[in-house]
Amino acid sequence: MTTSELSLFIRDQAGLLGFDACGFAQAESLPEQEQLNMEAWLNDGMQGEMSYMGRNLDKRLNPCLLVESCKSVVVVALNYYPSASQMPKAPKIARFAYGLDYHAIIRGKLNQLIDRIRELGILVNGRAFSDSAPVMERYWAWKAGLGWLGKNQNLILPRSGSYFLLGELLIDLELDYGVPMKNQCGTCTKCLHACPTQALDGKCLDARHCLSYLTIEKKGPFSASEVKMVSQNDWIFGCDICQEVCPWNRFAKVNTIVDLQPTEHFQNLDETKIRKLNATSFNTYFSGTCIERTGLVNLERNLAAIEKVK
Repeated sequence: MTTSELSLFIRDQAGLLGFDACGFAQAESLPEQEQLNMEAWLNDGMQGEMSYMGRNLDKRLNPCLLVESCKSVVVVALNYYPSASQMPKAPKIARFAYGLDYHAIIRGKLNQLIDRIRELGILVNGRAFSDSAPVMERYWAWKAGLGWLGKNQNLILPRSGSYFLLGELLIDLELDYGVPMKNQCGTCTKCLHACPTQALDGKCLDARHCLSYLTIEKKGPFSASEVKMVSQNDWIFGCDICQEVCPWNRFAKVNTIVDLQPTEHFQNLDETKIRKLNATSFNTYFSGTCIERTGLVNLERNLAAIEKVK
């Protein structure tokens, strides 16, 4: 099988597994400027309490250190735009968390993908990742030609938008590599102006001012300034504001992955039920979802913050 035939096979199989896009990039160390940008972001403390962003930095900047003899980064994108909305007036939860935890879903599909390569009789060594290792996901998605990095720091797929989850296979096979896509945001600054906490400047994201970081990654009590930021909105887990205003998301289509659909429990979760959560009801509504990792205590903290403006 030629490199082109193998590349076509992998792309076709990725589609059959439910992925909406698949591309390939040559595994190599990130360019010097990208490395400097990452180091400057860390040195400025923009990662907040996410200390893991600075750990294994050498591997984050060079995927070849994650998988021995790695030659290619296979990048896939999975649409998560949900089929239903939350109940009216319910405190808001980011759309990626409506269904089951995506990490296991994507890694499971990627492991099936590498198994299908092996079924051809091809010896391949590789590992599957999805937001679970020091991998610069959006950079590799751009490098593979899937889309471009928008001013809101989300990967935007042409005529599809940004409601996509990413995953990677690092493998020791050569493939036909994609061409990085030119940024198509133009002069649009809607996401920058819509961000209620000014976390975006068009070039990077200051996590310390991001509602997603504050309501998901932040541990322990909020400071007075953090309470003020969270209390400006009704978001208690994540935030979709910069995506909701993005003109490219007018192309967003409902995903067809069963495990990513909002459950009946979730769809019936109104304002009253959210405000009366306890350990039992929290597990009923959120077991097996991304929200489970945040925990009841932090969700109650987030609720208390938005209560300050009620």
